[in-house]
This record gives sequence, C-alpha cells and structure tokens, in this order.
Amino acid sequence: MAVFLVFGATMATLAGITLLFPGSFLDPVWRLNPEAGERLHQLGGAIGIAFLGLAAAMITAAIGWIKRRFWGWALAVIIIASQVLGDFVNAVRGELLKGALGVAIAGALLIYLLQPRVRSAFVRNCT
Repeated sequence: MAVFLVFGATMATLAGITLLFPGSFLDPVWRLNPEAGERLHQLGGAIGIAFLGLAAAMITAAIGWIKRRFWGWALAVIIIASQVLGDFVNAVRGELLKGALGVAIAGALLIYLLQPRVRSAFVRNCT
C-alpha cells in the first residue's frame, strides 16, 4: 500500500507542477490523457496547488502506513474512499466504463483496507 501511495504522490506532484507551470518540459506527460490535461489546465493554477496538497496527503499516509500508525491507515482509507467516490461520479457523468473500472479497483482496495486484520495491524497512538 505504501508503494501505491508513493506512486500516487509522484503522479500528483507531476500533475501539480505541470498545471502550475504550463509550457514546461513536463507538458508532454499529458499526451497520456489529453482530455484530462485540457480540462485541468482550464481550471487554472489553483488546481495545481490542490494536486500538490493531494501529493502531500499521500506521502503522509505512506509514512504512517510504513510506521504502522493508525492515522496512516485512516488517511489511506480516506484517500481511497475519495477515489471510489470520484470514480462513481465519473461513471454517473457518462464515463461509464472508466468510472466502473475505477470503482471496482479502488473499491477492492478499500475493502482490503477495511478488513479487521489489516486495521488491527496499526497501532493507535499519536506519535
């Protein structure tokens, strides 16, 4: 799970930088999903800051996960649950296949995270 969170943080950082500094050498990464790049660029620089905030949350969750802290588990659950919700909204808005696939994958991760044996591996403390 920590590897997944670090990968997500890396991608969110990359997206955030390209949105804050359009026209940089990193812009070709949007060839992977040009429609999303177009829509996100229209939202302006604030969305880039939001992506960097997401990256920070994912790195924080990864650190908590590695240290087996309850807050790391809880933050991972919140992040994945948000992904499930976002994919569901995409499915309802007309991207049925993409949204349904996202719900299935993120939903499976969420079900894994909510297993009692997974949750019990995390220590409830404030450090």
